[in-house]
Amino acid sequence: MINNVDTTEHRDVQHDVDSIFAERWSPRAMNGEALDKATLDRLFEAARWAPSAFNAQPWRFVYATADGEHWGAFLNLLVAANQSWAQRAGALILVLSRHEFEQNGQPMKTHSLDTGAAWQNLALQGARMGLAVHGMQGFDYSGAVALVNAPSEFTVEMMIGVGKPGDISELSESQQQKEQPSPRKSVAEISFEGSF
Repeated sequence: MINNVDTTEHRDVQHDVDSIFAERWSPRAMNGEALDKATLDRLFEAARWAPSAFNAQPWRFVYATADGEHWGAFLNLLVAANQSWAQRAGALILVLSRHEFEQNGQPMKTHSLDTGAAWQNLALQGARMGLAVHGMQGFDYSGAVALVNAPSEFTVEMMIGVGKPGDISELSESQQQKEQPSPRKSVAEISFEGSF
């Protein structure tokens, strides 16, 4: 349970799966306490065990902690709506993927998919640790490339705000209304035998 939200009130699990899948959600309310390296390393350890084509492991994570020298620059990459809550995150993590295979420089068609699997591992580990973990696309992608000196063979994928749960009342009114697990499409809407 993150931020004292009972996910069973908001999510209808249709088939028998591990509870972590429905329990994980994307809270915005965080308490602003910087995350230590040991906590971040646990998240990255979970991410590194994701599957990838040819075991290429294309994911990379560049981060700033709330008490670190890079915090302001990372926070300034975010659009205003994300800055309003992410300023109380314990860390901001930029996720990149290598779109070329290291061994031969050939295009890696599944780099984004494989990096998405690593992000999911990180998010699930964070949920198990009782952390609030929220992925974002609302930020300056080209500014992120410049900020972290990303090599040309890498693609910026997303940013993540992660921190210890905080007080929902510190969010804007519109964000407070959204501070609950979102529903999902049914299995019948996302799976098809043979063709669409």
